Amino acid sequence: MIMLFKKIADNSEDNSYATTMRRKRFGFFMSLLAGVPRPLSILDVGGTQGFWERMDFTDEPGISITLINLKPQPVRYAGFTSIIGDATDLSVFSDDAFDVVFSNSVIEHVGGINEQSRMAQEVIRVGRRYFVQTPNYYFPIEPHYLFPGFQWLPLEVRAWLLNHFNLGWSKRKPTIAEARESVNSVRLLRKDELLTFFPHTNLYEEKLAGLTKSFVVYDGWD
Repeated sequence: MIMLFKKIADNSEDNSYATTMRRKRFGFFMSLLAGVPRPLSILDVGGTQGFWERMDFTDEPGISITLINLKPQPVRYAGFTSIIGDATDLSVFSDDAFDVVFSNSVIEHVGGINEQSRMAQEVIRVGRRYFVQTPNYYFPIEPHYLFPGFQWLPLEVRAWLLNHFNLGWSKRKPTIAEARESVNSVRLLRKDELLTFFPHTNLYEEKLAGLTKSFVVYDGWD
């Protein structure tokens, strides 16, 4: 069953459902971006050049993309820049420094609720517009470990499972401490939490089998 979930959820596979959903989501982003005058600047919080390559968006005239991550990311296209930074503290940038702030499946990785709130505040501050996606806490298949209901289990149960088994994209951790650290590094968001972090936003819900798989919040595009 895990292998089936991987085939569905693998973003590196062109024919996976995850890739299909991601391309559909990116098409929505492109429809918004079409109305923004060039030249324009995009800050991708926690992103990689590989993502933009898979979306066939690496040589767009008049568009510059800055990647910000805890570790440097390789870039080989003229329009890309990679810098080191923290999603919860973008103080290196002034208010409205970017035309667009983009983030894909990152806010669930920055820490607890306080860190997630700080990231949201920084996204809103440094971007004239934003487009932020994150998985839904209530979707039954946890997207990182590909285990049904994994996010609803107690922390110690999740850590025990990862200490004993390979789960989704994560190899089995040799110690319970490492397993605990790994499962603690993901905090999926509920819809009401996301809307609290991003007040007065627009919400786009991605559906799979009638269930909301992930959310996109976006604003400033009018």
